[in-house]
Amino acid sequence: MNWDLPTPFTIDLKVAADDIDGLGHANNAAYVTWMERCAWRHSQSLGLDLVEYRRLDRAMAVLRHEIDYLASAYEDDELQIGTWIVESDHRLKMTRRFQLIRPADATTLLRAQTTFVCIELSTGKPRRMPAEFVEGYGAALLEPYPLQL
Repeated sequence: MNWDLPTPFTIDLKVAADDIDGLGHANNAAYVTWMERCAWRHSQSLGLDLVEYRRLDRAMAVLRHEIDYLASAYEDDELQIGTWIVESDHRLKMTRRFQLIRPADATTLLRAQTTFVCIELSTGKPRRMPAEFVEGYGAALLEPYPLQL
């Protein structure tokens, strides 16, 4: 696999009929859903699941998506999406990168970057990351790399 960055956290996907839009390819909203699924599974692998978020009264919420849709996915395509945590101020913000690849032809379908902000669940207001977030997400943090969108 030709990943943009080393050692991505990856999940496998298969494009379902429900992902297909009127133009006959995967709808852009499906791509966002796949990014969210990959980010959540990565967070869970770091010990930061919904139970932990609720216990800490904190969550990482999307502030901004930057997405380049580079090629289409079609029903029954088998895909792999990877994510990396590429930046964190260890206080409020964290940035993830994503790459979606169709292994059958080694085509990159999407490159994206999402900025998250730490919020307090009980109020929805921005709050400082707890130590558990700094440590858990920090363990997966890559050295900064230039964005290749």
